[in-house]
Amino acid sequence: MNLRELDRRTLLVLDKLVAGVTPADLARPTPCAGWTLADLLRHQVSENHAFATAAREGSAPDWDAGVLGDDPYAAYRASVDDFLDAFADDAVLERQLTINHFGTFPGAIAAHMHLVDTVAHGWDLARALGLPYEPDAEAVDIATKLAERIPDEGREKNGSFARSLAVPAGASELDRFLALLGRDPAWTLS
Repeated sequence: MNLRELDRRTLLVLDKLVAGVTPADLARPTPCAGWTLADLLRHQVSENHAFATAAREGSAPDWDAGVLGDDPYAAYRASVDDFLDAFADDAVLERQLTINHFGTFPGAIAAHMHLVDTVAHGWDLARALGLPYEPDAEAVDIATKLAERIPDEGREKNGSFARSLAVPAGASELDRFLALLGRDPAWTLS
């Protein structure tokens, strides 16, 4: 398993979704409570750039500095390129990186954290746009294994994810992953 390749493939799935976003779509609600599609895209741009900065410098001073500007797709694409470039060097996986308010981890763990965020927010984007979401199955499996280890305690305080939900018997791996992060897999635009 090449974690960076899984993340790249997941980002490409999101890329296809973001490429079709229109200005009218930006006001759509998302499964992220209180966030519009514009808020979610800005968050993704912020996270991609901040992870990239942490990979290059050990930490990032601002995890909320993303700007969509007049072209949200161009902003998103630039953030993806920044992230992929910063994580291209094998040495980054061994380096200690400080990730927002979560702590300091080896780069490999930081890359796992980014993958979890990318898989989850890819689903959020697809749901907000009313589009199907077909992430890489191996990426979902790896992201689920990390999501299983995220404690429910403190999630509200650090703003990461909601408390996990019960996982129905027979749920798909993606639905199980979503429920572990406090998302209702049945969420749809009303």
